[in-house]
Amino acid sequence: METPKTPPAHLTYIGGPTTMLDWRGLRLLTDPTFDPAGESYAMPTYTLRKTAGPALPPDALGPVDVVLLSHDHHFDNLDRSGRALLARATRVLTTQAGAERLGGGAIGLAPWEHVDVSAPDGSVLRVTATPARHGPAHADRGPVIGFVLAFGDDPTNAIYVSGDTVWYEGVQEVSRRFSVRVAVLFMGAARVRAAGDWPLTFTAIDAVEAARAFGDATIVPLHYEGWEHFSESRTDIEDAFRKAGLERRIQWLSPGRAQVVVPPGGAP
Repeated sequence: METPKTPPAHLTYIGGPTTMLDWRGLRLLTDPTFDPAGESYAMPTYTLRKTAGPALPPDALGPVDVVLLSHDHHFDNLDRSGRALLARATRVLTTQAGAERLGGGAIGLAPWEHVDVSAPDGSVLRVTATPARHGPAHADRGPVIGFVLAFGDDPTNAIYVSGDTVWYEGVQEVSRRFSVRVAVLFMGAARVRAAGDWPLTFTAIDAVEAARAFGDATIVPLHYEGWEHFSESRTDIEDAFRKAGLERRIQWLSPGRAQVVVPPGGAP
């Protein structure tokens, strides 16, 4: 008898790097950012400024089973309100260094390590940490991890959440190891003066290369708006994918609305 396929996930875009992923009764939240627009975050060598608030407030989220926190040390991935929300989650998965800083039972993962999470229907979701490089090799602003999510009874239907990374061999290795059907890529080509002109997240051209590597995946752009330090917009991403003939591979999320991500070439 053929194994039933995993029901599709619903993604609710909240803003920046933050989305709620509802899948088989589990609720997973990526990089929580819930501060209002206009907030500034002074770092030793630069200041981040938030230009858009969240589509939903924390109180509207309901229960959170897992927070997928790519890293804790940059405010555009974990702002003040997002940090306060962590205590509400059953699990917080992040980098090993981040877990030490956060405490409170946060679980630190190195690339390729995994945690299994039981879903209400009795299935098991495996969350695997993946490599990420937050900028050029000589000025990586990490540590950062991404995540691959896959249920044990349907490993060919994985979701990849890149975290803050550029396109490099570590991301390419993810495409070799997993059957990814949805790739949530942190784009926007983030730049800060302290790092020079180097992009710290996927450029539009990086995302095109990733789309080619993840050839069976729908590409979901995330973290390309809402902060002053992004150097590329939705228009730049659309132009790059159109020029590459891959425009049908992208699915944009509407703020505050749960959406099913449609795989390339057909309905879920």
